[in-house]
Amino acid sequence: MTTLTEAPPPLTPTAPEPAPPRRRGRLTPYWLLLPGLLWLVVFFALPMIYQASTSVQTGSLEEGYKVTWHVATYWDALTAYWPQFLRSVAYAAAATVLCLLLGYPLAYLIAFRAGRWRNLIMVLVIAPFFTSFLIRTLAWKTILADGGPLVGALNTLHVLDVTNWLGWTAGDRVLATPLAVVCGLTYNFLPFMILPLYTSLERIDGRLHEAAGDLYARPFTTFRKITFPLSMPGVVSGTLLTFIPATGDYVNADLLGSTDTRMAGNVIQTQFLRVLDYPTAAALSFILMAAILVMVTLYIRKSGTEDLV
Repeated sequence: MTTLTEAPPPLTPTAPEPAPPRRRGRLTPYWLLLPGLLWLVVFFALPMIYQASTSVQTGSLEEGYKVTWHVATYWDALTAYWPQFLRSVAYAAAATVLCLLLGYPLAYLIAFRAGRWRNLIMVLVIAPFFTSFLIRTLAWKTILADGGPLVGALNTLHVLDVTNWLGWTAGDRVLATPLAVVCGLTYNFLPFMILPLYTSLERIDGRLHEAAGDLYARPFTTFRKITFPLSMPGVVSGTLLTFIPATGDYVNADLLGSTDTRMAGNVIQTQFLRVLDYPTAAALSFILMAAILVMVTLYIRKSGTEDLV
């Protein structure tokens, strides 16, 4: 009598185990980052270290400078030039507010109302970048000239009476006054405000405005409840891109202002290139950088916006 045995189950093919990643593949992202890291080290980190060491040196250009860790240079520079620092912050803040007031309506127009003219308006916004910063600033000397039509119109409308009372202008002229410096800053940095605002506004879904209209919301309510809150990343980015370079600018104050409108950038330039007091110039640079860093940090935390465009 024979017994039947069950046949063994068929073998199912098993997938081969994945090969461990090669070491070269794991290092590829770091090799790609290497050029950028080298660029930052050579052109940012090393100059910062050199300027930091310069700020604590003592001596003269003839005898040579030596690192003596003379940190009192920072206090001496701040006590001597604090009016220029406050003026830089005030001018930059005024220009930033003006850029926001002028740039937001234009960015809103481009994003929602421009239609087929959108590309043309964007080209007009970017067009000033094709001209030298220096030439654009010099053009404002002609625009704000004493005998120019703009100053004549401001006199006729008695606008200069108000600006004289505020201390922005002096007499019947605009050139060589704080108003001229703020106008130059506003014009030169206005595109830096418009572009981030346009990017944020363009991302807003138009159906949200339609839904607000269906719920009988007025246009101002729609703007206050929907449009402006959703465009806050662009507002924060635009104000930062405007305020930071405007604070350190010295060209507008040099060409459109006077000795009474000198900013911190003008002092740093003078100390570096004319007085040749390198420790004081380096200390002023670090003080300005630290002040901007503190103000920007507080502003970002206050705005509560982390999703910057």
